[in-house]
Amino acid sequence: MRYDPSVRVGSHLLSSGALGDPVFATIDMRGIPHWQPWQADTGSATLRIMSIHHLDCMRLWFGDPARVYCSTRPDPRTKFPHTDGICTTILEYDNNLRAVIIDDVWTGPAREGCPADIRIEWRIEGMQGLAIGEIGWCQDPYTTPSTVRYALQGNEAFTQPELTRSWFPDAFADTMGQLLVAIENNQAPAITASDNLHTLALVEAAVLSADEHRTIDPTSIFP
Repeated sequence: MRYDPSVRVGSHLLSSGALGDPVFATIDMRGIPHWQPWQADTGSATLRIMSIHHLDCMRLWFGDPARVYCSTRPDPRTKFPHTDGICTTILEYDNNLRAVIIDDVWTGPAREGCPADIRIEWRIEGMQGLAIGEIGWCQDPYTTPSTVRYALQGNEAFTQPELTRSWFPDAFADTMGQLLVAIENNQAPAITASDNLHTLALVEAAVLSADEHRTIDPTSIFP
């Protein structure tokens, strides 16, 4: 997800300081994933399969949070035993930034005869601007381009660059492409295995939080 084109625009707006200090950020997924057959043996649905991407995206943008609180419930549609179908995760940062991730794999009875509203939208609110993006995934077709729009203090309207690429399959090609470039140049890849461990720790902190109904310091999982 780090290489989704809209996410990269968000990264640029943050790293350049255009949005100012971040105040509040959200990722809101209303989509129906294709569960993998082996998941039934793990007893886990969303946190380790879908939420991991969104937690990693927040880490990309803002770094590691000080605390995480996650609340879950089973998804009515998913048949194998699980507790983490629909997940709401709050990330607390020591600089007062708050980030909220909603992973809703039910989305209402979209497969049972109800009109659907399928999307993944992210939003970053800063002291000096606002950015809103939509991930090009769970649309028909999967190659639907991602979108982004942003406005800064003093602007009269949103700026909306035209994106031609999507998460599926473009971001995967970029991720693997960057890894091959790193190998060719004998350099560390942009996404390292050691950094991945911190994302996995954040996922496991969310799992523990949901199980024990309390906030968790991710460094208690992996320092």
